[in-house]
Amino acid sequence: MATAMAATAAERAVLEEEFRWLLHAEVHAVLRQLQDILKEASLRFTLPGSGTEGPVKQENFILGSCGTDQVKGVLTLQGDALSQADVNLNMPRNNQLLHLAFREDKQWKLQQIQDARNHVSQAIYLLTHRDESYQFKTGAEVLKLMDAVMLQLTRARNRLTTPATLTLPEIAASGLTRMFAPTLPSDLLVNVYINLNKLCLTVYQLHTLQPNSTKNFRPAGGAVLHSPGAMFEWGSQRLEVSHVHKVECVIPWLNDALVYFTVSLQLCQQLKDK
Repeated sequence: MATAMAATAAERAVLEEEFRWLLHAEVHAVLRQLQDILKEASLRFTLPGSGTEGPVKQENFILGSCGTDQVKGVLTLQGDALSQADVNLNMPRNNQLLHLAFREDKQWKLQQIQDARNHVSQAIYLLTHRDESYQFKTGAEVLKLMDAVMLQLTRARNRLTTPATLTLPEIAASGLTRMFAPTLPSDLLVNVYINLNKLCLTVYQLHTLQPNSTKNFRPAGGAVLHSPGAMFEWGSQRLEVSHVHKVECVIPWLNDALVYFTVSLQLCQQLKDK
């Protein structure tokens, strides 16, 4: 019996030694890998030409849609800001061509990109505070770190994959409507947002519902994309969406960032499962 107990103690010692090795060597190897991947992701948000070299370079993206050619144009992205929009809209109601462009003194910050970048920075901060010299004492400590890093990465990914749901009055009140020169016509609303790896521009054409209208007025709730027939109240007017034009362009470096988020989350989960 004493021999069996000694063998059990020896096995336990071996297991404890293996666990200590896992806590130090393998955990830190994964943390280094995670840091490398997330630094690459972070670089995607810091475009060439930024930092000491001067202002962030501008990138032009041509808007397109497989369903309509009524909206054409170019959006200029400068880091996390839309620095210029040059859009031609063919108004189907009166066949009029309308040109929309940003004022030269204005830029529109894309909060989704800002937030995603901040979450990546927070994840890197958590990892760099557990460098090679740090000794993890328990598996629970590793799990806690992985959970914290995964939370930041999930939030970063969600900011790019889940655009905000806005009501039509919220879009009407947005500062984006004051970005244009000449001023945006009162029967148009514009919204810009990120969806996955795409920069999307939506133009809503409106018409006023007359007081004697027989239509049952029902204000629309929040949505990423509103449909024709959606109604809302603005000031003393009741308005209805008559036409919706959505165009978009692919941002390659956002696609890269999303891939890095997915790979990093998988690494975190694999370490948790060991």
